[in-house]
Amino acid sequence: MGTAVAAPVRLSVRRGDDAVVEDLEWSSVPLGLLREARPWRTFRWYKGQQHYSGTYWSATVGDHVIYESRLELGRLLFADFAQEVRHIVAQPFLLKADLDGKVRKHIPDYLLLTDDGPLIVDVKPRHRLQKPEIAFTFTWTREAVMSRGWRYEVWSEPNPHVLENVRFLAGYRRAWLFDPDLVAALQAVDLDGMLLGDAFRLLPERPRPLVKSAVLHLLWSGHVMTALDRPLSAGHVLRRAA
Repeated sequence: MGTAVAAPVRLSVRRGDDAVVEDLEWSSVPLGLLREARPWRTFRWYKGQQHYSGTYWSATVGDHVIYESRLELGRLLFADFAQEVRHIVAQPFLLKADLDGKVRKHIPDYLLLTDDGPLIVDVKPRHRLQKPEIAFTFTWTREAVMSRGWRYEVWSEPNPHVLENVRFLAGYRRAWLFDPDLVAALQAVDLDGMLLGDAFRLLPERPRPLVKSAVLHLLWSGHVMTALDRPLSAGHVLRRAA
C-alpha cells in the first residue's frame, strides 16, 4: 500500500469559541489558530468503556488538558515535565488526505509547542504499531507533518521507573502552593552534587516536610535534575540543570 499524497492535505480545527473551521490547506494553517484549538473530539464516561479518559491539570498550560487512555496520560505527564515544552494542545485538528483513491482521516493526540518548534504526537501501545492500518496512518501523517518542517513522534510505553518518578514529581507541580521565600532560599544553595536526602535536611529552621516538598518542586520545575531511571531515594545525586 503506497503512502504518496495525491492531493494537498486538508485540515479542520475546532476554534477556542467551539466554531469549526473546515478544509483548510495544511501547509498554510497559522500556528496561532492551532495553539488555541479545542479538542476535536469530546468523550463521555459510560459503563464498560474500554478506555480510561479524563482531564489533567497541566502546569505548562495552566489549565486542564484531556486524555483518552492511561498511555496518553503518561505522554501528557512527560510533556508537562519537559522544560522545553511551552504549550500543549490535545486532539488539535483533523487531517484529511487523498491516498490510494480514498480520503483518509486522522486526529493526532497532541500538539506540543517546544523550543525546537512544533511537535505532533501520536500515542499508541507498542503491540499495536505493526497493525497495517495503524502503520499506514502514522506513515502518511508523518509525511504530512514533516512537509511543514515540523517534527512527528509516535510514543509508546516508556521506561516504567521514569514514568512513576515523573508521576510522583507531578504532585509538586503547582507553584503557588510553595512559599516563594522558601523556594528562593533553596535556589540560592548550590545543590549540584548534593544527595537528595541531604537536600531535604537543608534550612533546619524550616519545617522538614515543607523543605522536602520544595526540593521536589525544584526537581519538577527543572531547577535541578537527577537520574529518573530507578525509584527516587535519598541517595539520588542532584545535578545543576544544563
